[in-house]
Amino acid sequence: MPERYRLSFTTGGLFLRESEVVIASYLRLSDWKKVRDVVRQENLLQVRTEAASTRISKEVISRLEMLDQAELDAYPDLSLRDQAYLLWVGVCRRYSFLREFAIEVLREHYLSLRRELTIGEYDNFFNSKALWHQELDQLARSTQQKLRQNLFRMLREASLVSDQQIIQPVLLSPALAELLARNDVKDFVVFPISDLEVKRWQA
Repeated sequence: MPERYRLSFTTGGLFLRESEVVIASYLRLSDWKKVRDVVRQENLLQVRTEAASTRISKEVISRLEMLDQAELDAYPDLSLRDQAYLLWVGVCRRYSFLREFAIEVLREHYLSLRRELTIGEYDNFFNSKALWHQELDQLARSTQQKLRQNLFRMLREASLVSDQQIIQPVLLSPALAELLARNDVKDFVVFPISDLEVKRWQA
């Protein structure tokens, strides 16, 4: 059987503001456990309840732990767009379900010049994966809808699709592209990006 999907991205979207706060704490403390404690004890994410603070900080940190030291060091100096791109990379490293969607649906649509990304195409992807992943088939309908809603929210917040669900070409800065190039092509292919552009940064 294939490895079970992690599906905890029912909480929030890309968490741009929250990630900035958490990364700043990590660059100061250099210890994720200390960061967890500080974020929750001092309510750095400015949420109303302790339960929400715990839930959101856990989700944000689990994604940021997917970034390496060089990426975290570079984050504060990146443009807002590049920061969103890098958070999308972290999300795709964390969640293989989202990574597969990015490669098999988002990028494939872009390469085949099908620029609209519809809800129905997500549902087709979900149903095809549910044939092999029992954890998807067992989700409540409300949870399925939340996963879909948050995925499309992340795509919009990362400027990968427009509000009209049109796929947007990615404009990686040289600084971010060089960071990602250290991992060969595996991080480039989660973006709507051409093979030519991937080879350019591979070189």
